[in-house]
Amino acid sequence: MVARRNWADKEDGSGMRCAWTVCYIENVSRMKIKRISVKSLSGPYSVVAGAGAIRCAPQEIASLGRFSSVHVISSPKVWRALGKTVQRGLQLPSRNAIHLFKDAEAAKNLRSLEHIARSLCRAGADRKSLLIAVGGGVVGDVAGFAASCYLRGVKLVHVPTTLVAQVDSSIGAKTGVNLPEGKNLVGSFYPPRLVLTDPQLLRTLPDREFRCGLAEIIKHAIIADARMFALLEKDMEKVLRRDRQSLHFLIPRNVQIKARVVGGDERESGLREILNFGHTFAHALESATRYRRYQHGEAVAWGMIAAAFLGHELGLTRADDVSRIVALIRRLGPLPPWPRVAPATLLHVMRSDKKSCSGILRFVLSPRIGQARTYDMVPIHAVERVLHLTPRLITASANL
Repeated sequence: MVARRNWADKEDGSGMRCAWTVCYIENVSRMKIKRISVKSLSGPYSVVAGAGAIRCAPQEIASLGRFSSVHVISSPKVWRALGKTVQRGLQLPSRNAIHLFKDAEAAKNLRSLEHIARSLCRAGADRKSLLIAVGGGVVGDVAGFAASCYLRGVKLVHVPTTLVAQVDSSIGAKTGVNLPEGKNLVGSFYPPRLVLTDPQLLRTLPDREFRCGLAEIIKHAIIADARMFALLEKDMEKVLRRDRQSLHFLIPRNVQIKARVVGGDERESGLREILNFGHTFAHALESATRYRRYQHGEAVAWGMIAAAFLGHELGLTRADDVSRIVALIRRLGPLPPWPRVAPATLLHVMRSDKKSCSGILRFVLSPRIGQARTYDMVPIHAVERVLHLTPRLITASANL
């Protein structure tokens, strides 16, 4: 017996499952910049998305109020690639300070949080300062956590520079760091005041990181948008080439999906759990390999394959949907191999996942593409079977 939780949402006139507000604010290079509103318990904030959005930064930040100082938190790698572009776009005042830390997943820890907090203190940041996080998911998570607890909270703006951050991690107020015992076990819900999402900042992004972002886009399609899934099946080669028109549609569309979900459940007590499709498996893979084998999107890709297999094992996901999910994920390119870790070890890590309840594993599964639900009381033997068979099934199909 599998217990499940259902959530209803609304459809607009086009048939898309949605509850968002979009208004156009500027035309840059013949493509519209979109303003997408995200509901938050602390008040709504905007995601300004589109080519050239970084050039909107001065007026957008000015609309947030006056700040005693501006502090940019980034990584050496990101700042070398994009620092000059970001500084020109932000038109940073002379009294700003740049704070850099390593943005590898293995560095997403309490030591990095302390490093940032002490750097802010030495630079004279006070309660009226503004923090701007410039980087990918790790930078956003750690900088957001720092903003939430430095002087008990200072204002935050995100400038995401990876695809996964632009379509997923910069939206929704989650911040945090990892512990050796598991991923994201220490953190807070702390919404930014603004997110500036500019696909032009992706131009220096390595292909591997770009593909990681596409894994999160596939996740959104599986859980909420069957039409986008079909579009990805049709146009994946164009998307992989970073076709401008494709990104012009995909990035705002995924922001809209994330905004709808988190706007209805900021604290992850219900609907928001569907965003964790594949993540119970993914977090176990990352933790078991000490965050050194996979980039997050690669672990999510494996996790979605395993979640699709688990859904089929439980009689929830149809075989043709499983085939479509696996086939689309494999078109992203080769993944780092499944680790040689016993299923029992991965199960142990899963039980410490923040989504488990009293040691009971909970999984987000997709009964059909475009929908997802949380399922409790999933039989352990079914999970063990999936953990055992997933790498073998993928390896066998690759050799056909």
